[in-house]
Amino acid sequence: MKRRLIIDGNAVYELDEDCMLKKRLDKGKEKREEQLVKKQTERPKKKK
Repeated sequence: MKRRLIIDGNAVYELDEDCMLKKRLDKGKEKREEQLVKKQTERPKKKK
């Protein structure tokens, strides 16, 4: 498990990089699914 410490003045933050990667991938998957649904619900334009 990768971890990173961020020191900002007197504050110290610990980041779990594996967790951050998983969240980023999940968010990307949701975005792709939303785009697919939007594309399927669009009406095709009629040609004259």
